[in-house]
Amino acid sequence: MAEIYFELFNNQLVQQLVGETDSNLRLIEKMLNVEILSFGNQITVKGSAGDIECAKRAIEILYNKASKGIEIGEQEVKAAVRMSGDNSMVDEKEGQNLNDIVLKTKKRYIYPRSATQAKYIQEMMKNELVFGLGPAGTGKTYLAVALAVSMMLEGTIDKIILSRPAVEAGENLGFLPGDLKEKVDPYLRPLYDALYEMLPAEQVDKKLALGEIEIAPLAFMRGRTLSNSFIILDEAQNTTPMQMKMFLTRLGENSRMVVNGDLSQVDLPRGVISGLRDALDTLRRVDSISSVTFTSNDVVRHGLVAKIVQAYEEKGRKQQENAEG
Repeated sequence: MAEIYFELFNNQLVQQLVGETDSNLRLIEKMLNVEILSFGNQITVKGSAGDIECAKRAIEILYNKASKGIEIGEQEVKAAVRMSGDNSMVDEKEGQNLNDIVLKTKKRYIYPRSATQAKYIQEMMKNELVFGLGPAGTGKTYLAVALAVSMMLEGTIDKIILSRPAVEAGENLGFLPGDLKEKVDPYLRPLYDALYEMLPAEQVDKKLALGEIEIAPLAFMRGRTLSNSFIILDEAQNTTPMQMKMFLTRLGENSRMVVNGDLSQVDLPRGVISGLRDALDTLRRVDSISSVTFTSNDVVRHGLVAKIVQAYEEKGRKQQENAEG
C-alpha cells in the first residue's frame, strides 16, 4: 500500500468535485481500487503506487473542469478516470495538456471524454483536413460540430457547412414522400440535433435562415468553393470515390474540413468502393492531413453501446481470421 497527500486551493470547487456525500470520490475509489479521504481541501489517496497516481490525476482533471464552470457528475468522473491513465494526454511537443481542452458554446462547455477524443480535437485545431474514423457513439460528429460552433462564436470562421450523403440502409430518396427538403431532412437530423444542443434554438434557426449555418446533402456541394468555413462531412463511408474527390476539392481559403465515417457500416451497393476508404489510401502521404481512429473504448453513449460495439468488433476479427486461415 502506498499513500499520497495533496491540497486543492478552492474549497467551493472541492465541494463541487467530491459530490454529494462524496459520491464522486466513491466512484473514483471503485474504478481505481483506491481509498480516498477528504477533509476540507486536503485529499489523501491510499492504494497501489500506479492507482493512486491515476486517482490524483483524475481529481486534478475534475478540479480543473470545475474551475471552468463544468458541473461534475458521473460521466465527468468516468471520463477523468479514463484519461488519467493515459500518458499521451500531455503533448510535450505542442506544450499542451490535452486534459485542458474545453470548447465553449452558448449552451454548454464541451470537452473530450477519452484520449482519442482529445487527440481528435487537437488535430482538428491544427490541420485543414482531418478524417475521423470509427464506430457510432464515439463523438466524431458531435465534437466536430462543437469546434465549428466555438470557432464561429470566436469569429474565426463565418460559416458552418454540414453535409452527408443521402444513402442510408438501401433506401431510395425518390420513393420517400414530400419535397426535397422533406426527403433529406431525416438523414440530416443528427446534425440538427448537435447544433440545438450547443446554441439556443432561435439562434440556430436565424443562422440557418441567413445561410451562416448550412445543412445540405452532399450533392449540393458540387461546383462550389467554400471559404472562411468549417465544413463537416458525416457518414462519409457512403460516398463514392468521385463524390469524395468532389467534396474534398471544395476546400477554400481559411477553411477547415472534417470527414467522418465508419468503414464497417458501408451502405453502398455491392461492388461500389467507399470514397472514404479510397481517400484514405490516396491521401495517406499528403502533408497537413490527419486521421484519427476511434474504437469501442471511446464510445461515450450508454455503457451498453460500448459493449455492443466491442461484440461486433470481436466478431469481425474472428471472421477475418477465419477467412485468412
